[in-house]
Amino acid sequence: MSIVSSIVDYLRSAPRSDPGRRQRPAVKPAGVTWGVDEQPPALVLWVSAVQHGQTIFTLSASFHHPEPGPEHADPMPDVPPPEAVERNSDRLARLLGQVPPQVRESPVDLRSIGPMSAEAARDPSLRTTRNLIWLRVDGDLPDDPLLHVCLMTYASDMTLLDSVLLGHGLTWLDGRTSGASLDHAMWFHRPFRADRWLLYAQDSPVASGARGLAHGEVFTAGGELVVSVMQEGLIRSRPRSAEPTQDR
Repeated sequence: MSIVSSIVDYLRSAPRSDPGRRQRPAVKPAGVTWGVDEQPPALVLWVSAVQHGQTIFTLSASFHHPEPGPEHADPMPDVPPPEAVERNSDRLARLLGQVPPQVRESPVDLRSIGPMSAEAARDPSLRTTRNLIWLRVDGDLPDDPLLHVCLMTYASDMTLLDSVLLGHGLTWLDGRTSGASLDHAMWFHRPFRADRWLLYAQDSPVASGARGLAHGEVFTAGGELVVSVMQEGLIRSRPRSAEPTQDR
């Protein structure tokens, strides 16, 4: 059985959580060797990515079949419907005159209810550590639950650290701010569809030492809390007057 099919088979048995940790930056286009360690009967899967003999990424995934038990959930924030919210790509085009390729070509429709980081960078009155976004994958997808989990995992990383940037007037588009995900954890509570509107409610409780912590909750349009997310990211920003140094 291939590593990929092994991971897929485990994911099909109802993922509960998948904390991932980035150890080192990957080097393109060098190949990556993936290793999988199964630890039954607790249904825990350890995955590592190795490049040039060094581990660059680790992931642990635990699994649990649904069973009866107590249930409660935070309520969904009171927000306007997605149809009443403008696309982020259209807002950026109006603000910047052009849309970055990563936004224009994204398969995920993002609609920020509050300010985007590029807007808060220009207007200090918009700065906040709260970030509410409607999102949906374009097109109609198959009914495979694993596919929807994988796509939400991808989408969860697109805007979460923006809740840190928003509070400081920073943006990935300012030419001086850069960052990387250090730890990323997700808990999947209930089934959902990534091709239907989901509200991604995000906030940042703390940032210090060039690291920011962000928290997210994902709700269906009907108000069900389906996914929880936590992420720590490295965020570096040069002072406005500083020029990038030349490598020697």
